Amino acid sequence: MNHSKIVGGSTAKRVMNCPGSVALVQKMPPQPSNKYADEGTLLHNVIAEIVMSDKHPEEFLGTTYNEQVLTLDLIDNKLLPALAALDVIDPNKEMEYEAETRVGFGDLLPGVFGSTDLIGRVGNRAVVLDWKFGDGVVVEVEENPQLMFYAAAAMRTEEAKWAFKDVEEIEMVIVQPPQVKRWVTTPARIAQFEKDLVKAVKLAQQPDAELKIGDHCRWCAAKPICPQMTGAVDRALKTQVEAIDVQTLGSYLANADILEDWIKDLRALAHQILDSGAPVPGYKLVAKRGTRQWTEEKDVVHWLDGKGLEPTEIYSKELLSPAQMEKVLKKRKLTLPDDLVVSVSSGTTLAVESDPRPAVLQIGKQLTAALSKLQ
Repeated sequence: MNHSKIVGGSTAKRVMNCPGSVALVQKMPPQPSNKYADEGTLLHNVIAEIVMSDKHPEEFLGTTYNEQVLTLDLIDNKLLPALAALDVIDPNKEMEYEAETRVGFGDLLPGVFGSTDLIGRVGNRAVVLDWKFGDGVVVEVEENPQLMFYAAAAMRTEEAKWAFKDVEEIEMVIVQPPQVKRWVTTPARIAQFEKDLVKAVKLAQQPDAELKIGDHCRWCAAKPICPQMTGAVDRALKTQVEAIDVQTLGSYLANADILEDWIKDLRALAHQILDSGAPVPGYKLVAKRGTRQWTEEKDVVHWLDGKGLEPTEIYSKELLSPAQMEKVLKKRKLTLPDDLVVSVSSGTTLAVESDPRPAVLQIGKQLTAALSKLQ
């Protein structure tokens, strides 16, 4: 799923509300992927292949993307409900459609493009559909900037114009299993959206492009360095609690989610920089609290042999954890040898320099960097 660095479907709302964010985002380092994004990409890839073939979802069982694996659970709870949505939209199987079409604005907005999940046509109605496989945020369909971006771009793309030629209606569809949300608009509304988008992109190219806080900030990668966001934090810190009346309390609460997101993203950016081996003055990475694990399971089983324990006291589908095993052994007045257990950290976390925990050495990254200079 390719998207423009200027503005794309997923960023259209932000850019149109905050043109100045374009320049700020371009200053940020690439955002690292995560398992939720990778799972979403996996599901998008698979469903695109399914709708353009006669294959059944289970034929893709075990398909991977960046260590994320398509399981029966994902098929049952994500793919099958999403595919069932097509029967709601097109019960008579009359719709012509294409999946994963790259669309753009050509000379109108050079370098601005995106990728539609699915575009189709039924009679005099064009269809623009977007699969949403995340569980956290419910996405509304009415006046959805992402779908209107795709519709406007598709209407200017030779490979996609067939779906929009002489249509009277354009239906936008959000499929977020198990929900299917639909909104019908007109080509005239999409034309107006396109004008507003062009205006926002031109404003974004100005050195004094406006920065504006709002719910569009939620997914903005530039929150940690945004002057509007840092200003909002400064004002919040200077506000005296006793001076706040109940009338203004509601307006402050409305900004709480934005500030919390800013703090979260600020910490994530510092973690990313430190993890790369670069310094952040006053901060370091330390190991998270370790979890106890077996050094070698075969050694544990060997030690337990002859201790009089029943198999059900040792296994619950797999070998019990050290903590669980200690509870079992305590009843028999037995103690685990220290050499059977090791504490393993689950990763790193951000901490101030004064934290007594030692900083984690990024030996692997430093060694890689050193070796690269020898080549």
